[in-house]
Amino acid sequence: MIRASTDSCTSASNPPESTAAPSVRPAPRKYENCTFYPSAAAAHEAGYRPCLRCRPETAPELASWRGTSNTVSRALALIADGALDGEGKTVDALAERLGVGERHLRRLFLQHLGASPIAVAQTRRVLFAKHLIHETRMPMTEVALAAGFNSLRRFNELFQQLFHRPPSALRRKSSVSRPNASAGITLRLRYRPPYDWESMLTFLQARAIPGVEVVEKGCYRRTVEIDGSVGSIAVTHLPHQQSLSVTIHFTSVQSLPAIVARVRRLFDLGADIETIDAHLSHDPQLAPWVALHPGLRAPGGWDGFELAVRAILGQQISVAAARKLAGQLVALHGKPLPKNPSASSGLTHTFPTAKRLATTKSLGLGMPAARLVSLKALAQAATDDPNLFRPFGTIEEAIARLRTIPGIGEWTAQYIALRAIREMDAFPASDIGLLRGAAKLDGAPTTPKSLLHRAESWRPWRAYAAQHLWAANTNEIPHTEGTHA
Repeated sequence: MIRASTDSCTSASNPPESTAAPSVRPAPRKYENCTFYPSAAAAHEAGYRPCLRCRPETAPELASWRGTSNTVSRALALIADGALDGEGKTVDALAERLGVGERHLRRLFLQHLGASPIAVAQTRRVLFAKHLIHETRMPMTEVALAAGFNSLRRFNELFQQLFHRPPSALRRKSSVSRPNASAGITLRLRYRPPYDWESMLTFLQARAIPGVEVVEKGCYRRTVEIDGSVGSIAVTHLPHQQSLSVTIHFTSVQSLPAIVARVRRLFDLGADIETIDAHLSHDPQLAPWVALHPGLRAPGGWDGFELAVRAILGQQISVAAARKLAGQLVALHGKPLPKNPSASSGLTHTFPTAKRLATTKSLGLGMPAARLVSLKALAQAATDDPNLFRPFGTIEEAIARLRTIPGIGEWTAQYIALRAIREMDAFPASDIGLLRGAAKLDGAPTTPKSLLHRAESWRPWRAYAAQHLWAANTNEIPHTEGTHA
């Protein structure tokens, strides 16, 4: 029997059974009887279908090539945001945004994923639809719309072709009735363990914007605005299921893929953390800190513009002071949520849009005039270019483009690239927290130049090294052989 792997495994050390849910224990397959594919799309192209029992659509989005092809990584991020969904969204336009030719992009996809960009996008839609069918009671029409299918007929035909049965036949019988609108839609998003949930929540809580974000009792909640519609999400940890549970309250089901993609980025669910931790542990000084925080992720940003505003607000002041300024900005210019007795307490506004801040005469914040000018310039730049905080070209090109905005220097650009654009090799070397953390590693003060030189060995995962340095800045020195308390 030939068994195709749909979790991007390419070696015997990462067997296809790893996509199975914890409750599933399939019999091990002999290696010589297995055929491995670099992506789910490649397996689909070869005629295989996703396993109906193992549910590979819930598996973390991992791939052995990550860290070797930045262009493909950026392309996948854009595809997750819907770059190939809908009319007028072509591979040629995607390639242009990435700064490469269409033919070259197709070659890269075939080389690293074994499938074309269109096939990858279609596979994502199918797997997301299957995810919704299994975990929600949404009507099939809404499932089709949420997954990006403009035609219900095409949706049904594709499922019949792949699974030899209609979509409704995939839904398991359940006594749970379809929840009302106030209950929201709850999905499980899996990750590859370990996952340092406590550190993630601590990081987000310290930076939570009043009115927009709340972190309490092990739950992260925030407001959401997409295309003028508003809602909220709530995220909790399911450690025994190696998953996060996200409950989404939003009026448009067509925004579900974008919301889920943002949650994945914010909580860094696609990280191959074992590979990253192993790589960083080659540094003997950094290794004890990696061991202290196994599974430490690099938090993303919910929205690129929001993250960039926070970065400018945080220039040369403490995290707490920047958080206070962000709260004032939201209270003055954010969109108030509709009054709802069942709404989550503490969530009152959505973060102001770039257009809102670009057109307002006065921001009304007590901060240096130069920084206010920077905020206005940033808002105008984001209004003029909606793709400003999307993957574009190389990391050097992304940094250079951000630095053309008045008031954005190297530190701010690197921080935005790390958290908003999700450049996993971004590294704001002049950050005071990183310098202090590095001093703990070496037992002596360091400089940005020296830290940059030191960080060369951490490529292509310098963003994760930065997280460990930030953690080191706030933690006690770990006990290791040959050290003292």
